[in-house]
Amino acid sequence: MTQQQIKANGITINYEDRGPADGIPILFVNGYTSTMMSWPSELMDGMKARGFRVIRYDNRDVGKSEKLKGLPDMREIIAAVRAGLTPELPYTLADMAADGIGVLDALGIGRAHVMGISMGGMIVQRMAIHHADRLISATSIMSTTGNPDLPKASDAAMAALQAQPPAEDRETIIRHRMKARRVYQSPAYPRTDEALYELVAREYDHMYYPEGGIRQYAAIGCDGSRVEQLNKVHVPFLVIHGKADPLVPVEGGIDTAKSVPGAKLELIEGMGHDLPVELCPRYVDLIAAHALSAQQKAAAE
Repeated sequence: MTQQQIKANGITINYEDRGPADGIPILFVNGYTSTMMSWPSELMDGMKARGFRVIRYDNRDVGKSEKLKGLPDMREIIAAVRAGLTPELPYTLADMAADGIGVLDALGIGRAHVMGISMGGMIVQRMAIHHADRLISATSIMSTTGNPDLPKASDAAMAALQAQPPAEDRETIIRHRMKARRVYQSPAYPRTDEALYELVAREYDHMYYPEGGIRQYAAIGCDGSRVEQLNKVHVPFLVIHGKADPLVPVEGGIDTAKSVPGAKLELIEGMGHDLPVELCPRYVDLIAAHALSAQQKAAAE
């Protein structure tokens, strides 16, 4: 299993195809500023053991995928949105959804299951809206619809997400990110300091590129509400959300499931805004059962 780079949607995307080649393809889509190195091996290996061909990739502007240009002025963007205008952006979540579909194109995969966390869940929603014919099923984890009437992140979680490190050396940045993750981690399943350090260090060493987060944040903030478009989605849809998520409150997951006709909703006690190793067997059971059910339904059509 080696990382490779391909052209997808006109840009270079870094990906890893964990196989097996004859497995049922499932695409893992990451969240805001997160690289593909953040996925728990217990989740990837669990899905592979159920017969899935696990494919993960770095979103544009993070990891080893292509870095875009242009720094948006968030004040101007916010003013434009409040005025009912469409601001100019380096790219949108719809563009990022097209990147993922482009990965499938490059690998010669016609249809696949897709799953995404946080911003990745929003990207998966955009895939279901714009590329439904390419999806067998979709799973949105710890994400939301963009509905402006939903509860916002807690002040502490938002402050942790936006805080900047006091210095730019590796150790300072790793410790800074650990502190932030402690704020919105799953309270029932806290990582040890050693496990959290290893996770954050693995992501840092893969690629540290904070500039990309500015463009991704603009894409999230300007996507608007997807509720009306999700109402027309007929892709088999699963929503998983933690009841203790301070960054994307549980109402976001509930609204996602309400917005997609026939969607399944699984709410998990003690889960915050992360993927605890202890919950990976449950995630595997939920996602595999959902995907295999959709697979059988698609085969019968």
